[in-house]
This record gives sequence, C-alpha cells and structure tokens, in this order.
Amino acid sequence: QVQLAESGGGSVQDGGSLTLSCAPSKRPFSRSVYAWFRQAPGKEREFVALIRSRGTSELYADSVKGRFSISRDNPANTVYLQMNSLKPGETAIYYCAIGSEYSTNSRAYDNWGQGTQITVGS
Repeated sequence: QVQLAESGGGSVQDGGSLTLSCAPSKRPFSRSVYAWFRQAPGKEREFVALIRSRGTSELYADSVKGRFSISRDNPANTVYLQMNSLKPGETAIYYCAIGSEYSTNSRAYDNWGQGTQITVGS
C-alpha cells in the first residue's frame, strides 16, 4: 500500500493560482498512473488530470484544459498540479491517487491521499 501526502491547498480569489503537490511514501511501479480528482460538497468525485509515472502522456478534464497542468519530478518522487484561473465553482477537496490503469474513473485507483481543500472566493 502506498501512502500519499498532498499539500498546497488553501484559499484563493477568483482567477487566482495554486500549485498542489503529491508525494507517495514509496516509488510507484514503472507503469503507475498518477491522477488528481476533486469532490465538491454534495457532488460526486470527478477526474481532473492524470500523468504516467514514465513518459509524457497526460490527460485533462475538458473543464480544466488550458488552465491546469500536471507534472512530475521523478528524482523528488513528487507530482504537481498547477492550477491557474481558478473559479469559485472549483471549490472542492482535491485528491491525489495512484493506480495501474490509464483511466479517468476513480474506481481504477486504489491508493488515495487524504485530500486538500481548495476554496476559490468570488
């Protein structure tokens, strides 16, 4: 079991930026996939972005394309989510996850962080 520690959450104004970090407790297998999901109050958890632990393959939800960027630092064993032009509707708990499938479905991921709160003020 891999433990994930997210950091970087907080409050920001409409149009602001934040960067989230996710540090696994151990290096994932070479074919692992890192993903970010978010869950707003009263809503289902939704996919935000993913990246493979090797290679350059990334995928984004349509709602965040062009504004969010996922990246990884392999030597530091850390994954980042750079979020720009944040909107009030994106207030949610953001979760980091690791799985073995290249998937936008949260059920494909078996290791999750505790989540970090992002609040976007209007």
